Amino acid sequence: MQLAPWWLGHSSVEISGALTRGVAGDYSCREGAHCRTHRAARMETRLLNDLKKLLGADMVLHRPEELLLYEYDGSVETARPSCVVFPQTKAHVVGIVELANRYKTPIVGRGAGTGLSGGALARHGGIVIGFSRMNRILEVDAENQRAVVQPGVVNAELSAAAAPLGLYYAPDPSSQKACTIGGNVSENSGGPHTLVYGVTTNHVLSLEVVLPTGELIRLGSAAVDSPGYDLPGLFVGSEGTLALVTEITVRLMRLPETTKTLLAIFDTLDDTTETVAAITSGGITPAACEMLDGWTLRAVEAYVHAGFPLDSAAVLLIDIDGTREAAESQAEEVAEVCRQHHAREVRVARDARERDLLWKGRKNAFGAVGRFSTTYYVQDGVIPRTKLPQTLRRITEISEKYGFQIGNIFHAGDGNLHPLILFDARDEKQLRGAVAAADEIIEFCVQMGGAITGEHGVGMEKDRLMPLIFGEADLEVMRRIRDAFNPTGLLNPEKILPLRKGCGEIYARPLPAAGAAPA
Repeated sequence: MQLAPWWLGHSSVEISGALTRGVAGDYSCREGAHCRTHRAARMETRLLNDLKKLLGADMVLHRPEELLLYEYDGSVETARPSCVVFPQTKAHVVGIVELANRYKTPIVGRGAGTGLSGGALARHGGIVIGFSRMNRILEVDAENQRAVVQPGVVNAELSAAAAPLGLYYAPDPSSQKACTIGGNVSENSGGPHTLVYGVTTNHVLSLEVVLPTGELIRLGSAAVDSPGYDLPGLFVGSEGTLALVTEITVRLMRLPETTKTLLAIFDTLDDTTETVAAITSGGITPAACEMLDGWTLRAVEAYVHAGFPLDSAAVLLIDIDGTREAAESQAEEVAEVCRQHHAREVRVARDARERDLLWKGRKNAFGAVGRFSTTYYVQDGVIPRTKLPQTLRRITEISEKYGFQIGNIFHAGDGNLHPLILFDARDEKQLRGAVAAADEIIEFCVQMGGAITGEHGVGMEKDRLMPLIFGEADLEVMRRIRDAFNPTGLLNPEKILPLRKGCGEIYARPLPAAGAAPA
C-alpha cells in the first residue's frame, strides 16, 4: 500500500513552517517517523541551528521571503538556496565549510550578485555564503603598489581609497560601483580598460583561500614572482569551484598623468569595426576602445544625456592615457585613423566633466536598455577583432530571424562582444527563443576563431557549450583538477564543466533545440 506524503492536506504556510521547525512534534508524518522528507527537514533544522550558533541568528537567512533576492544574479537563470549566511571573519568561513561537510550540503560563494552567468546561484539548494560583511581594505602599501583586501570590498572603493596616494586598481567592470573584488577574482572579470592593462588575473599577486575540506591556505606572494606552480593563476577564474577566497593581495597602478577621451562618430557599422582593427594594427594600443551601435547609443542618450549623436550608426569611445605629450600625440594619430575610415566627426573631451559624462553613458548602458524591455539577455562572446564586421552582420541576421531587438555594446579593442537580446521573460516561448538566438551568436563567435566567454564566466549558463571549444580529453583534465581540490563536489556544484553524457541528470532550465525560433 502506497501511503500519502506527510504534507498532503496542509497549506503551503503550514508546510513551510513544518520544514523550518523540523516537522517533529508539529504534524504527524503518515510515512513514519523516519521518512526521507522528515529526516531532511530535521537535518536542515540542525544545520540552521549550528549556523546560528557559529555566526549569530541575524547572520543567517532561511525564510522563503528572505531567500527571494538570492535566487537571482544578473543572468536569466534562477535557483533558490536553502539558506544564506554572512561570515565576518575567515574563521567563520572555515566553520561554515566544516558544517557543510558534516551535513553534506552544497556551498556557493556570492559577492554582490552582479554576475551574468549564474555562477553565484545555488543550482541544487544548499548554503550561499554572502561575503558582504567581509568588506575591509586591510592595507594599502603605496611604496610597493600593493593592496590587501577582503573579498567583499567593492571594486570602485579600492580605487577611491588608493587615489589620494596617486594609485588605482586597473580592472574596471561596468558594474564596478557594485561588484566585489572577490567576485571579480572568481570570474576573472575584465572591463573597458583591459585592452592595455589586462584582466583580474594580471593584477592578483596572492590569495588566501579556504578549501572545500576546511583547510586555510595561502597561494602566491606579494613578490613580483613566486616560485612553484602558479596557483593564483589557477584559482582566479575558477568561478568558486576550487575554494572560497578570504583575502586578496592585488597590484595597484600609478594614475596616468593625463587621459585623452575621444568619441568617433560613424555612419556605417562596417566603417566603425574596420577602424578598430586599423587602430591596433597601426601600433597604438588605447587604454580602452568601446563600441556602441546606433540603437544602443540612442537608448543610452535618452537616459544619460551624455551627448551621443542620435543619427549615427555607431560610435567608438576611446581612451588614451600616459604622459601629457605622448597621450596628445597618440590621440591625434588615432583621430586621423578614424577619419581615414570615414568617421564623420571625432570629438575630444574638453575636460574631466565631459569625459566622465561619456563614460557614464557607457557604464550605465545596460541600465538604459532596461527602460525599453522588461528583460534582456546579455551575451559575452569573444572574436578576433578583424572578424568584427562579419560578426555584427551575422548578429543582425540572427536578430531578424528570431524577431528580437539586439543592441550591441562591447569592448571592441579586444573583440569581447556583449549583444543584448531584448525579450519578455514572462513568455516561455520568447525565453526559449532568446536562448536559441544567444547560442547561435556564440557558435558563430567560435567559428570565427573566438571563445564562448570573455569575462562573464561559464557558470550554469554556458557549461553545456564548453564542448564547442574543448574536447572530452581537455574537459576530463579540468574535472581532475576540480576533483583534486573539491573531492566531495559540494563547492559550487555543476558549474563550468558540462555533465557527462548518460549521467541521467537534467539541466535546471530546458533549452530549445538548436536553431529553433520562437513559435
